[in-house]
Amino acid sequence: GKNRLGGSTLAQVYGEFGHTVPDLDQPADLSNFFAAIQELNLAGLLLAYHDRSDGGLAACLCEMAFASHCGLEIDLPADDLPAAWFAEELGAVIQVGAEHVDQVRASLHKHSLSNLVHDLGRPVPGDTLTLTHKGTQVLQAKFPALQRLWSETSHAVQRLRDNPDCADQELAGQLRWDGPGLQPELGFAFPAAPHFHHARPAVAILREQGVNGHVEMAAAFDQAGFRSVDVHMSDLFTGRQDLRSFQGFVACGGFSYGDVLGAGRGWAKSILFADNLRRMFAEFLLSEDKFALGVCNGCQMLSALRDIIPGAGSWPDFVRNQSEQFEARLSLVQILPSQSLFFRGMEGSRIPVVTAHGEGRALFANPATISSEHLALRYVNESGAATESYPQNPNGSPQGITGLCNADGRVTILMPHPERTLRTVNFSWAPKNWPAISPWRQMFLNARKWTG
Repeated sequence: GKNRLGGSTLAQVYGEFGHTVPDLDQPADLSNFFAAIQELNLAGLLLAYHDRSDGGLAACLCEMAFASHCGLEIDLPADDLPAAWFAEELGAVIQVGAEHVDQVRASLHKHSLSNLVHDLGRPVPGDTLTLTHKGTQVLQAKFPALQRLWSETSHAVQRLRDNPDCADQELAGQLRWDGPGLQPELGFAFPAAPHFHHARPAVAILREQGVNGHVEMAAAFDQAGFRSVDVHMSDLFTGRQDLRSFQGFVACGGFSYGDVLGAGRGWAKSILFADNLRRMFAEFLLSEDKFALGVCNGCQMLSALRDIIPGAGSWPDFVRNQSEQFEARLSLVQILPSQSLFFRGMEGSRIPVVTAHGEGRALFANPATISSEHLALRYVNESGAATESYPQNPNGSPQGITGLCNADGRVTILMPHPERTLRTVNFSWAPKNWPAISPWRQMFLNARKWTG
């Protein structure tokens, strides 16, 4: 219950040490606190939680508001307002529903914490922080302005370390408190569990040194009615496996050969420079009853094989992201009308998807000749328009392009990872009304329907 300012950010701002530092005076309090928080969390009574650490209560509450884009009305009755506002003692802020306050208080009392609990205020619509002390308003500030100050140092570092234009675009987006955020839109019904009475077609889940997305991909095809078979490239090279045994193959995500020679290029060269593999892949890709999918690293690899893929001559290379960083985000993509067998009936839908790549920017030999008939997927903003703005477009591809297919739609490549979002719980955020199965299941079911 103390508010000691020694070593605090506030003291440092004024060039002082601040005398007595925070401490854990009663170790039992920390143990009881942990037990109480676990109990409240398991009971579903916590709407939000944030520890009080660097910057004290002021920074804690601001960061909670930054994340939620809401206003706050705070009333602190403490005698020493600066100390209560900026002290970095152990503690946390929890948000609970008004209807659960008595239940939460009872739980905290059971854990001997009653004398350490304080009412702070409430979240409100808007973007304003209002601080009241003993009935007098002492501060009113706009959160976007506070967030600009909060982001100032990290933004300056990002401009030096990364692409400065991307850094500026990301900051501008963070400060837009009126934006609608991700806006999914489905043009098809949620996929039901498949009911296939035939034998499961075999699909080769291709791996190479450094590939790490094969388990999720195998699960995606298995759940759609395929028989997923783990196939390492060495199996094909030595003849232990042959692509002719499979209805389709999938080149999975990861970092083949550590992205030496560029993302996916080493993997592609291992095929193009081995006569038996080049012949095996070329024959497979020519067969009208076979399909192929490349995701992330596999997308980069198949793009480098475009010379042996019918109707893929205009595909781009995939090069370093415009941000100059590896991007791991939940992005919004739109499915475009195309010949891709994976996306039939899904055209026009906007769905969040996992993005995780460092070299995903599509580089076309001649941007003026980009053919819409080969485009299958693109990054879009909240209104559904193709975007080149960061971070909605995490790699900077022209027109937001992030997925393509060949002329007859049997071969599809895409940079995002639908196989990592097979279930709604796999998303970091999804609409509350979505059922347990993710919309992305549909593209794998489409492949199963195509096989007959």
